This record gives sequence, structure tokens and C-alpha cells, in this order.
Amino acid sequence: MFENRTAAGERLADALVSEGVDADIVLAIPRGGVPVGRPVADRLGVSLGVVVASKIGAPGNPEYALGAVAEDGTVWLDDDVVDRLAIDEAYLDTEREREREVAEEKAERYRDGPRPSFTGDRVVVVDDGVATGATMRACLQLVRDDGPELLVVAVPVGPPDTLAALGRIADRVVAVERPPQFRAVGAHYRDFEQVSDEEAIGYLDDE
Repeated sequence: MFENRTAAGERLADALVSEGVDADIVLAIPRGGVPVGRPVADRLGVSLGVVVASKIGAPGNPEYALGAVAEDGTVWLDDDVVDRLAIDEAYLDTEREREREVAEEKAERYRDGPRPSFTGDRVVVVDDGVATGATMRACLQLVRDDGPELLVVAVPVGPPDTLAALGRIADRVVAVERPPQFRAVGAHYRDFEQVSDEEAIGYLDDE
């Protein structure tokens, strides 16, 4: 159990240092990933920024992720789920554009100016945990398309199958806990209160 997101970030920073990960920037996924990313960035001695994506929910069940779309329009879809639920292309097109706008607006709130280039950088992407990994996958693909030298996923907790899948996009995956009987990210925290945009922005470096 992690006491809270900051404590989880400190343990994640320990894991990254012990595995010899060097970085040029840490990117956190708002909102919950930002307080985790702060101690990671501090320990690695680099700035903390954000990368943003928004989930694409299933019809009538928005919490059930079909995939996610990043702030630049990069999309990851769970093709198996889309096929199983027989989701039509018109629905996907509409939701993709709507969630892209949501992600873009959130990125503008968190970032002063345009998204920086990550070409040639060693980038660590942090969240407070992953379950299906939909949001993380879209964010990783955005960074991957920019041509980083190194792309690392860093999370306090996630199920082994999701972490393995993320390793097919990223160069390395660092996780403090990989429980085989995973239920939900919040189940691994004593304090998992929602983080407001204002609180999350307060953790960031001026960009």
C-alpha cells in the first residue's frame, strides 16, 4: 500500500534510480500522475511537464474505455473491445474528435505555450498507476512519434499484462508493484482522493 501519491512517487523515484534510468524530462499524466511525477523529477534532477490524453468511453458506459486520444489527436483503440461491442465507425469518429478537444483544452490549462519537442530526449512518462493502460498508451504513442532517444514508462502499480503491453511501445517499464491479482489502482493507496486541476498545476515547473 502507498500512503498517498507523493509517497508513491518517492518509491518510484527510488526504483528508477536503482535501475539506472537517466532522463531529460519527466512527463506526468494529469491529474493523478502529477503529484507522483514531482518527486520523480526532483530525484532525477529534471523538469516536470505534462502529456495529456482523454479516454474514449463505450456507448452508455463512459467509464469503460474503448481507447484514448492524446492532445495531438494520436489515438489508441482496444480493437478487441471495439469488435466485441460492435462499435461503429461513426461513433468512434465522433468520440475521437470530442475527446481530442477535451485533451487539447486540458493541455492548454496545464502548459504555458505549445507542447515542446521530445526529439532526441530521454523521456520518463509517469502516472499514479495503470489498469487497462488506455490513457498511457495514447500518451506514449504521442511521445514515441516525436523520436525520443529513450522512452520509459514509470508507475507505482499496474497489472503484469498491461505493463507488458506498454513495453511494446516504450523502451523500458519501471513499476514498484506488479500484483497478479490486480483490482484497481486506488486499491493500492491509503489516500487516493481526487486531485484538482489547480492542485496538479501547482506541482509543475514553469514551462
